[in-house]
Parts: sequence; structure tokens; C-alpha cells
Amino acid sequence: MSAARLREIDRISTPGKVGRPNEDALGFEPRLAIVLDGATGLGSKLLDAPSDAAWLAQEGAERFVGHAGSLSGSALITQVAEEAEAQFIRLRHRAPLETYELPMASLILAEPQEGDQLAVHSFGDCGLIIARPDGSVEVVGKGFDLRDEEGKSAARLAAQQGVRATDNLTEPSFQAALRASRNRYNGGGGAWVFAPQAACAAHATSHTVLAPKGARLLLATDGFLALATDYERYDAKGLIAAVAEQGLSALMDELRAVEADDPDGVRFPRFKQSDDATALFVEVV
Repeated sequence: MSAARLREIDRISTPGKVGRPNEDALGFEPRLAIVLDGATGLGSKLLDAPSDAAWLAQEGAERFVGHAGSLSGSALITQVAEEAEAQFIRLRHRAPLETYELPMASLILAEPQEGDQLAVHSFGDCGLIIARPDGSVEVVGKGFDLRDEEGKSAARLAAQQGVRATDNLTEPSFQAALRASRNRYNGGGGAWVFAPQAACAAHATSHTVLAPKGARLLLATDGFLALATDYERYDAKGLIAAVAEQGLSALMDELRAVEADDPDGVRFPRFKQSDDATALFVEVV
């Protein structure tokens, strides 16, 4: 029995702010779909790139797609992490002095398997919504779990410093707290995320879920999932249904309109007025 394949239906990826690099990326191949969300840097750049996070996201997307078919699962993640580490060491101006300087990204990766199965591998807070032909919907990944924590953190820091929640990433008084938090990633006692660091590959979260032919998959970064997780415009089932009916461009317009109506993060506390947002909509065929 041969594994199913994927058919791309729609894609979109936009930066959160005009003039800033888009630190999200996506990749598609009939045997693989992936979205990545680079973590905005908290210090000076180590690479000649629009940003270190943008470099990592794009580098990861290209390498995952490039190895699709010849590698899969943990072997694929290991290969890409090792190649990204070697490339980062070759290109960087200096080694990171602390973990927060290391480029990092969340990602979610879907690979069709035999027998109506779908392998899903993830780091961080990207998410996948599966809509099956029988009408059932399943959410995979941490995208629907972690955003509420981020909103509370943004609101708490804003209240402590007496500034807008959406100033958090640029407010100098927040830098120490944000850097300390990121220093806990990837071996510092906290979670692991994708990085140019071979050791991260062993810490991906993996699931196998049912995705028969005709199932539709929405892979998205947390910036796009905010329509459901933060802004309460949809639940998971409603969001993927809206994508199918209206297309990703219309949903992106809706997302940006909500954020424009709450620029200071009063109603919806968050670290940026608008985050980079990326979504990939595919079908199992």
C-alpha cells in the first residue's frame, strides 16, 4: 500500500508590519507540508540576513522540502537540524554568547503515511487543524494551548511597566525578562524549539493521526491562528470551514482588521500589534 499525497489548495504569508522582515516561512511538496515561525530576535543580528529568525525559517523550509521523499520523520528532522547548524556556524559573525541570541523557530510538519495515517511533527506553538470527510475535526500541536499564556504574559508585563502591551518587544525594561525566558529554551530547563542546533531534533513532538483521502489540513503559525485562539472569531472547526469557503486572503484581511481596531493591545493583550501570519491549506489525495 502506497502512502497518500498532498495537494496544495491555498497559501498565504504576510509580515506583521510593513518594512519589517517576514520571519515566517512555509514549504510544500506532495509528501510534506510545513510552516515555520521564527522567533523575533532580542539582540543584535549574527547573520547577514533580513533577520536571524527569517533566515532560520526560510532555511528550514527549503531544507525540509528538499529532503522530502528521501527522508522522513525523525531522520528528516535530524538531517535538517544538522545542516542548519553547519550553515549557521559557517555564516555567523560570532558564536552566540547566550541562548537568547540563537535563532529559534516553532514549526509544524505533516507527512502522509500508509493506511489513512498522517505523521505530524512539531516544535512550539504552530498548529494543524484536520477536517475529515466524515465531518470530524481535530487539532494537533500547541497553537491553541499556548496563546492564552502569551496574552496573559503580555498584559502582566504591560501593567508592571505602565506601557502598552504591544510595546513589549521594544520596551528596554522588558528585555532582561524576555531574554531570561528565552535562555531557558533548548537545554536551559525549558522547552525545546527548532534551531540551528543538531541536538534539538531529538526533542520534536510527534503524533500519528487519522487523515483519510479527502481530509483537508490547515497548517498555521500562531499569528494566523490568533483569529481563533486570541480574537475569538472562530473555533477550530469554524476557522477551517471559513478558509475553505472564503480563502486565506479574506481571512488574513479579517485578522489584520481585528488587530488594527485594537492597536494598543487593550482588548487582546499581545507582544506585537500584528504578528507575522502564515497558513497553508492542503488536501490529502
